[in-house]
Amino acid sequence: MNVRRRTRAGARRLIPAAAVAAVTALAAGTLTGCSDSAAAVNTSKFDVVASFYPMQFLAEQIGGRHVHVTTLTSPGQEPHDLEISPQQIAALEESDAVLYLKNLQPSVDDAVAQSPVGTKIEASSFTTLEEHGNEVGGHAAGHDTHQGEESAGKDPHIWLDPERYAQVAEGVGKAFEKADPEHAADYRKNTVKLVGRLDALDSAFRQGLAHTRSKVFLTTHAAFGYLAERYGLTEEAVNGLDPESEPSAARVRDLERMAEADGVSTVFYETLVSDKTARTLAHDTGLRTDVLDPIEGITDQSRGRDYLAVQQANLKALRKALGAK
Repeated sequence: MNVRRRTRAGARRLIPAAAVAAVTALAAGTLTGCSDSAAAVNTSKFDVVASFYPMQFLAEQIGGRHVHVTTLTSPGQEPHDLEISPQQIAALEESDAVLYLKNLQPSVDDAVAQSPVGTKIEASSFTTLEEHGNEVGGHAAGHDTHQGEESAGKDPHIWLDPERYAQVAEGVGKAFEKADPEHAADYRKNTVKLVGRLDALDSAFRQGLAHTRSKVFLTTHAAFGYLAERYGLTEEAVNGLDPESEPSAARVRDLERMAEADGVSTVFYETLVSDKTARTLAHDTGLRTDVLDPIEGITDQSRGRDYLAVQQANLKALRKALGAK
């Protein structure tokens, strides 16, 4: 059995029965997004599958009313752990475009590489990536960082740097214009608006972190390296780029010495991973704990409704921890 579907250009093509069954399964919530999952790959709009929240946010902001966005990573799910289901693969194949970030979610990389989807938009291609280890953004004097243990290669967390994220937004906007030229003017206008908001966020970080008592902050997950470099800070991470990795005893001892030497007041943890390591380290060193959100997903625990609001909350938390004047 085959079912006919009208494509955006008005032509018709055959969809295998297996794909129809997969799409039906979506109604049970296989995908989540800004619209009804049941219609994820069968709408009259520009259907975009985003790999996880920061890509979803870009697609929604730039696409506006012309796009229908679904995301492969459910709210509250740790993106690094995502394993794509057969139903999601079928939906991906029937979409108009996929927006993803390479080297963050291996199962997404594999699915996209094998997918026949016509427009593949890879976010990191619009900016630059750097290698980051446990310590990023400078060298806090007088202690050994044991960086070799956790130098995990290219850091994918580009969205936490507003300037890099704006570069990605511009690239995504151009890709939308090319893939859906009928609405190119609106995509261009929406991109300019979003980049303006990201520029304002960048200014807020620059001004808010310009004068602080300390420039060193401690996190459980090395997600904030680009942000640290952008604003003249040093991120010291308990774990490396993998939020689930366990620190060595040597690393913990080094962090304890560093916290005392650099006047660190806070151990930051994130919303989607257990705070056990942060609380243990804080207890042993007499520090307090707070949330610094890597914005890999928006949940009820997030301090804000969207990327921009959570970043403002992150700025507030950093200013408090660093003793901003």
